[in-house]
Amino acid sequence: MRGQRYDALVGLAGCDKSLLGKMMAMVRLNVPSVFIYGGSILPGRLNGQDVTVRDVFEAVGKHQAGNTSDAEFAILERIACPGARACGARYTANTMACPSEAMGLALLNSSGAPAPCESRDHCGRISGKAALRLIEKNIRARDIVTRKSLENAACVVACTGGSTNPALRLPATAHEAGIHFGLFNVTDIMRDTSYFCDLRPGGRYVAKDLYEVGGVPVAVQELRKLGLLHEDCIAESSRTLGEELDEIQCAADGRIIYPTATPLTQTGGTVGLRSNLAPDGAIVKVAGMSQEEQGFTGPARVFESEEDAFEAVYKRSYMRGDVIVIRNEDPAGGPGMREMLATIAAISGQGRGRKAALIADGRFSGAPRGFCVGHVGPEAVHGGPIARIRDPDVISINAMSGDLSVEISQDDLVARRATWSGQRPTPYSSGAIWKFARIAGGARWGAVAHPGAKAEKKSTWTCERAGALY
Repeated sequence: MRGQRYDALVGLAGCDKSLLGKMMAMVRLNVPSVFIYGGSILPGRLNGQDVTVRDVFEAVGKHQAGNTSDAEFAILERIACPGARACGARYTANTMACPSEAMGLALLNSSGAPAPCESRDHCGRISGKAALRLIEKNIRARDIVTRKSLENAACVVACTGGSTNPALRLPATAHEAGIHFGLFNVTDIMRDTSYFCDLRPGGRYVAKDLYEVGGVPVAVQELRKLGLLHEDCIAESSRTLGEELDEIQCAADGRIIYPTATPLTQTGGTVGLRSNLAPDGAIVKVAGMSQEEQGFTGPARVFESEEDAFEAVYKRSYMRGDVIVIRNEDPAGGPGMREMLATIAAISGQGRGRKAALIADGRFSGAPRGFCVGHVGPEAVHGGPIARIRDPDVISINAMSGDLSVEISQDDLVARRATWSGQRPTPYSSGAIWKFARIAGGARWGAVAHPGAKAEKKSTWTCERAGALY
């Protein structure tokens, strides 16, 4: 884009990391930009039920526990992913696709149609036309991505029971625009937004079901009734979000999208945590969990990597009541902050999803069920408290009060810092990953690796040819 000096950007992305990467690029370049999601996969069908990739991850634990035969496992593997594109429930890809509409970078109702739908061709055509209108009116990405539009996006994540990843990705996008918007800004909005879309993994339905009852626009209409939206935000259509919503005719169906008067819960499905174990915060997804299930106390079982933790879980060499601690999987320590999906899914598959907890300085996909806390900061690589936890320190998690603590004194935590051995060595000794590991920040502000728009001396872009074209 910078080399060729294009006038606008239409960005197509297909899975969770690439969605956010594309949106960050749009805001960093600050050109007229339109985002298009590649669409979700259709679900598989097994024994009359929809199945998704998460069912395969959980089947690993079931198979290891002897509750699924080789043949049953093989059938599920063949059926769960019947086509192309991103995971088909409220996992990370769909979680980021939906708020792209509320944020204004994507056209309303452009993210919902599954990948095989012919309506995706229409979406591509009208997105191209939208890009031309944005050039004509010189509306750029940072005119659209504002503090208000980021708050709209967080509301959509909350009401749909989305993944924890937006608490990393919305701050990273804000950073590209020079906006101060961190993990607790996201979780505060989620706390104040009701959860009313019954979508997997916390609920019953998959992505195509949401599309068939009106998609994101209907959910946004319900948020409007609650008075939670900033309707004056500019949308990709070059009109305001309020003007776009005035044309939406569909209403909540009461099965997949509940009316705001009768939500699934009064707060969103994600909670921010903080205490002596996470001074910079942590995050846990509680969608689909009862209040009684939102507290856990147990002895720590510490692992230095996800591979070590998964091996222990696979061999069932952990106890019910344990709090499994995975560290060194943070943005700089990983490096890259990969998701801890395999381990928590195996625990759930073994039937222990409510009988053991997991905390990590890494992150989780939108798919896991069970009590799993991610984004613990300061991270191990920065010498945070999680780097100093030992077996069997007692850890308490309370999603109702927002507390994540370890039952040792502050003096002991400080004393242990003196014996901390520093960052775990990684096999990456050269190249871009080596560089990233040395400059990546913590998850609280989006794991960013550069100063962001606030440090810019001048605008990064001008639409010099727009006037000549129109």
